[in-house]
Amino acid sequence: MKLVIFDCDGTLVDSQHVIVAAMTQAFEACGLPAPSADATRSIIGLSMMEAITALHPQVDRAGAETLIESYRNAWLSMNRGPEPMFDGAEAVIRTLAARDDVVLGIATGKSQRGVRRLLEEKELTHCFVTIQTADDAPSKPHPGMIERALSDTGADLAAAVMIGDTVFDIEMAVNADVHPVGVSWGYHPDEHLVQAGARHVVNHFNELEPLLDLFWQDTAAMRAG
Repeated sequence: MKLVIFDCDGTLVDSQHVIVAAMTQAFEACGLPAPSADATRSIIGLSMMEAITALHPQVDRAGAETLIESYRNAWLSMNRGPEPMFDGAEAVIRTLAARDDVVLGIATGKSQRGVRRLLEEKELTHCFVTIQTADDAPSKPHPGMIERALSDTGADLAAAVMIGDTVFDIEMAVNADVHPVGVSWGYHPDEHLVQAGARHVVNHFNELEPLLDLFWQDTAAMRAG
């Protein structure tokens, strides 16, 4: 069985605007200068504690926990609709999920509550066999989320793929020894993804399934050969 794991923010959905706004509110509510939008985008994908300490290296544990709580309150207070999915994402998810030889997973810095709410809004919950979040495993780039996804599904390590938009996603895939694929529409530059170890960087979701099939064909040929 082939496992395809997707990152969420920046890969499936474009959530940068609400993340930047919530982070700005969180810092201001704590009497701190808000990080720039670029700085906040750079940490999307990390778990909250790692993200906060990256943005505010001098913060102690108690201060970080206060900022995290402030961020969550800001996020929940915002009057927003569903986060928009990137063009082609939903179609690819449904196509891959319908295949008999593929199972899908998510590995994200979001909470379980946040990602499940998103999937319910998009009516995609049934498409994913495993959902790994910051609630369940160490922050990216630790391989824990991927290792748990592999354990949940019993999928073949050699045929597993991680798809993401940040170096944290790519480094996590490398650390877990699964095939790393970057996407160009997210929050980290293509060249950074390649430097982190991405084997490919796709420019649109419609490129993804042919690329996966080619990778799986090559993997099968190497085993046979």
